[in-house]
Amino acid sequence: MRFIITGRNIDVTEGLRNAVQEKIGKLEKYFTKDTEVHVTLSVEKERQKIEVTIPVKGNIIRSEQVSSDMYVSIDLVEEIIERQLKKYKNKIIDKNQARDSFTPEYIDKDYEEDEEVKIIRTKKFGIKPMDPEEACVQMELLGHNFYVFRNSETDEVNVVYKRKSNTYGLIEPEF
Repeated sequence: MRFIITGRNIDVTEGLRNAVQEKIGKLEKYFTKDTEVHVTLSVEKERQKIEVTIPVKGNIIRSEQVSSDMYVSIDLVEEIIERQLKKYKNKIIDKNQARDSFTPEYIDKDYEEDEEVKIIRTKKFGIKPMDPEEACVQMELLGHNFYVFRNSETDEVNVVYKRKSNTYGLIEPEF
């Protein structure tokens, strides 16, 4: 695995770099050697946050963890990603396009699935053209944490969502 480690509001010391490579390196048994692992370490006030993104063909495996200690965050993120890999193994590998990114040991081993992903409810609604700011207002009025709308400027379906820091995010399709 190739690590790309960056820091925001934090100097990535040799100790942190070693901790990331040692902990996240435990996931090496699942991935091929040329798999890139993008790690971002950041600090905001007392929050020590790590974001790990592992792009594989057709999927993105991602987790972020926050705690008051960066080393605890690193431990937590490794556990979460390993749990995701075991839980969704059949769904990731069955797509076949991702097969090349994983080791044969991971592909051949059976993991117990916690439970199937089941859609239990479907909603249909009209999508009104509006700008992202208006969509944020609608989302707040409805008391939701995301809102799907048609962007009046691009005529594409977008999603606005509420972030943890009481700011908003916009998801746009990429072609």
